[in-house]
Amino acid sequence: MVKQKTIKNEISLTGVGLHTGKEVTMTFKPAPVNSGFSFVRVDLEGHPVIEADANYVVNTQRGTNLEKKGVKIQTSEHVLAAFVGCDVDNVIIELDASEPPIMDGSSKYFVEAIEKAGIQEQDAVRNVYVVKEVISYTDEVTGSEILIMPSDDYQVTAMVDFGTKVLGTQNATMKSISDFKKEISESRTFSFLHEIETLLENGLIKGGDLNNAIVYVDKEISAATVEKLKVAFGKETISVKPNGILDNLTLHYPNEAARHKLLDVVGDLALVGTKIRGKVIANKPGHFVNTQFAKKLSKIIKIEQRNQVPVYDLNQEPLMDIHKIMSILPHRPPFLLIDKIIEMSDSHVVGLKNVTMNENFFVGHFPGAPVMPGVLIVEAMAQSGGILILSSVPDPENYLTYFMKIDNVKFKQKVLPGDTLVFKCDLISPIRRGICHMQANAYANGRLVAEAELMAQIAKKN
Repeated sequence: MVKQKTIKNEISLTGVGLHTGKEVTMTFKPAPVNSGFSFVRVDLEGHPVIEADANYVVNTQRGTNLEKKGVKIQTSEHVLAAFVGCDVDNVIIELDASEPPIMDGSSKYFVEAIEKAGIQEQDAVRNVYVVKEVISYTDEVTGSEILIMPSDDYQVTAMVDFGTKVLGTQNATMKSISDFKKEISESRTFSFLHEIETLLENGLIKGGDLNNAIVYVDKEISAATVEKLKVAFGKETISVKPNGILDNLTLHYPNEAARHKLLDVVGDLALVGTKIRGKVIANKPGHFVNTQFAKKLSKIIKIEQRNQVPVYDLNQEPLMDIHKIMSILPHRPPFLLIDKIIEMSDSHVVGLKNVTMNENFFVGHFPGAPVMPGVLIVEAMAQSGGILILSSVPDPENYLTYFMKIDNVKFKQKVLPGDTLVFKCDLISPIRRGICHMQANAYANGRLVAEAELMAQIAKKN
């Protein structure tokens, strides 16, 4: 039951965007529980928000670029990798331009800023997706493949093959997220000389210099190219080192390119939106295959979470039987709609109702073809949540629970006589001033039958 984390204090960094060449100030701010990572464009009217969500990926040329309602964030991966690598869950990332500063082309300076700001636990349990079977995605055009398999920790292996003499086959592995800072975060972005030439000709790399990108020289370098590079990088001299890299940079690791590709995988998979427990193996990874896999994994996780039925043992004594429930809730038959409480913590509750043909509502609700009314399923979910909120006060018998709001109600399946309904309610935010905001799901026969976002408040009886 690991708690979610955010940063303690605001902190800002200033630099230039690699592709835009524009100076940008980026500020990290603490964020509430269950909010994840979100970018805020403070330079635009209304300060629009773009969540770090794989579904907002619109372009993966030279970086992972997001767009929501016409508002863009470019090259998001290095910043997101830093937050994942620092084991943080919720952060607001404010920018006064479309692209985070490139800094030295790695995540190093972002990690340092996060540590300087401090990390603090939050009052909510972290949601972790535990991989139970192999999930994979293959790009048929490039042959790139990425898969994830069961593991006791979040691990990533990147295998790259660039097919050149100067930079051939390399591998890199992160055995635990705790290794990110020391082993991965300092690995800088890189490019080949022929790519740099094309980007310069098209005006697509305005903020680069020899200190924020490793340039591998994979072709004969002409005098004309040397002159272009001098102008582009603001250098009086340009030369090639014996290891095939343009001067002014020394590799941190012999396999720094593979380590940076691993860093990109970590940042791109942050777009899944939840922590992952599994081993990722990426063969020839790139932003396109990474983000396509993130979209696939995100969809699978959402479907599984939506359909996940709480597991319980009917032979075990319930946490609360009907007598205990009636000592807390003021409801009575025929409007008491839960029979047992199976499970409860500070942030969730699981209730149960056995639906029989003897229910009072079947007398008038389709008696020839009985179906439990959807509004009563919502009420039953709310009563389960009522147990949770009333358990937060020492004298629940002196309080009543009132609805404040119901949102996003969906009914998926019919509930019939003979069904066993299971209600699972999870806090969206901590209970404050007697107000409970929760996500409620109802299940029967191993399937989701209804869901709703509920808000209620307890008040003392007159």
